[in-house]
Amino acid sequence: MDDEDLESLGEKLYDLIYPKHADMAPKLTGMLLELPGAVIGQMLQDEALLTKALDRALAALQPDSSKPPASKADDGNSVSSDSLGEQLYDLIDLFNTGHTQKITGMLLEQKKEAVLQLLSDPTLLEEKVKTALKILEDCGQSQEETGVSDSLEKDEAEAIGETLFGLVQDIEPARCADITGMLLEMDSSTLQKILSDRAMLELAVQRAKNALEGTLS
Repeated sequence: MDDEDLESLGEKLYDLIYPKHADMAPKLTGMLLELPGAVIGQMLQDEALLTKALDRALAALQPDSSKPPASKADDGNSVSSDSLGEQLYDLIDLFNTGHTQKITGMLLEQKKEAVLQLLSDPTLLEEKVKTALKILEDCGQSQEETGVSDSLEKDEAEAIGETLFGLVQDIEPARCADITGMLLEMDSSTLQKILSDRAMLELAVQRAKNALEGTLS
C-alpha cells in the first residue's frame, strides 16, 4: 500500500472513529492503520467489525492491573506463549475467516521469533492467514462426502472455539491458547460433552497440560 492510499484510509477511519472516541481518535486511527489494507477496507464497510477492532485497541491501551507490566524491550524470551497466542488470536479474528482458533493454533506451531515477526508485520500475517485458510479449506473440501454443511460447520467450529477458549482460560490461564488448540482436535460430539460437563472439561484440560509439559521437558 503506498502512502497516498494509507493517507486516504486514515482520513476515512478517522472520520468514523472521531464521533465515538474524539479524545483518542488520532491514537486509535494510527493503531488500526497497522492492520492489512484488506482488513481496513472491510472495517470501513462493516461497522460491527470496526467496533470490534476499536474495542480491542482500547483494551490494549488500558493495561490490566491484574497482570504484571509487559516488558518494553523486544525481548522474545520475556513474552509468554499464552500472551503471544492472545495477541495473535485478536489480530487473526479481524480477518473474519471463521477459523480464528484453528489458524491461531497453526501459526503458534512456529518458533516464538517467527510469531513475534507476525505480530509486527501485518503484510506477513495476512499472507500466513491466507495460506492457513487455504489449507483448512482444502481439508474441508476433502471431507464434503460427510454431508455436513460447510457454512454451518464453520460457524459451529468458530463458536465452539471461542466458548472453549473462555472456559479454558478460567481453568488454566497460563497455557489456555495451546490447550484450547489441542482440545479442538477432538471430535465435535466429545467437545459438546466437555462444554456441558465442567468435571470432564477440567480433566481434559489437565491431560492436555500434562501432555504439553511432557513435550517441553
